Amino acid sequence: MKQNVPAHAKLSTLPMPDRDHIQGPIDAAIKLVEYGDYECPYCGQAYPVVKEIQKRLGKRLCFVFRNFPLTNSHPHAEHAAEAAEAAGAQGRFWEMHDELFENQEALGDEDLAGYAAALGLDAQRLMSEVSSGAHGLRVREDFHSGARNGVNGTPSFFINGLRYNGMVEFEEFLAALTGESA
Repeated sequence: MKQNVPAHAKLSTLPMPDRDHIQGPIDAAIKLVEYGDYECPYCGQAYPVVKEIQKRLGKRLCFVFRNFPLTNSHPHAEHAAEAAEAAGAQGRFWEMHDELFENQEALGDEDLAGYAAALGLDAQRLMSEVSSGAHGLRVREDFHSGARNGVNGTPSFFINGLRYNGMVEFEEFLAALTGESA
């Protein structure tokens, strides 16, 4: 694992319980922060690996997802990120997060409304918030946080505050997280 992150960047790459979407205990020994884009095919490939890592590590892992929409390459990424945040405002961020990654090929506004309805959310409210940019500031805060910490592509991961530049394949990623040989 390469650990070439400036010392001042370390704090902002750790989970922040008062603002982040978190799965797992905040005091877990292993903290994993992902900067991702719902339309990015590489994030789509990493998604099932992260899910399996979460299953394997259980309560030893605190996982955070932060939005890093690459809008120049992915025209639906911004609205997808805002839809996830709007779902979060209704208490269902992680359900929408999963739905978006499991349906990366269909992220248009009509699709987002359909996912919201299927999840039992107020789809009209969600789409109104997406259309008005109600969660745009939150998405931009995530993006700027990533940029300040050297993120320039997705997915980008930080393990216990340090940048991980290795492969996002199950065994290698697990080894980097646990400090054990693959």
